[in-house]
Amino acid sequence: MDQQNTNPLLPPSEVSPLEQEILDEYERLAENMKTLASTLDHLASAPPIEILDGLRDLERKTSLVFTLLKASVYSIVLQQEMEWGDQGGAGGAAGEYDDDESSDGGR
Repeated sequence: MDQQNTNPLLPPSEVSPLEQEILDEYERLAENMKTLASTLDHLASAPPIEILDGLRDLERKTSLVFTLLKASVYSIVLQQEMEWGDQGGAGGAAGEYDDDESSDGGR
């Protein structure tokens, strides 16, 4: 709250704690915007080839994450189907058949 004394627009006695908190947030926002502007300036000044190489690297990493996510989801679904099959016996097989019909209907 030391900034309360450094605010040239209002004397400290005329600023409520809530108003001071809002002013502090605006000050942090302004600093973040300055940081963002300098980062964007730095990125814009980079050669296009360097930017493309970075984007290709990002694309490879994103593709890997997507593949791992699909494998994880498939593993979870397969595990649930196995658990349902063990619990339901013959009823579980009918449930799996219903799931297959609903998944084909969505195509």
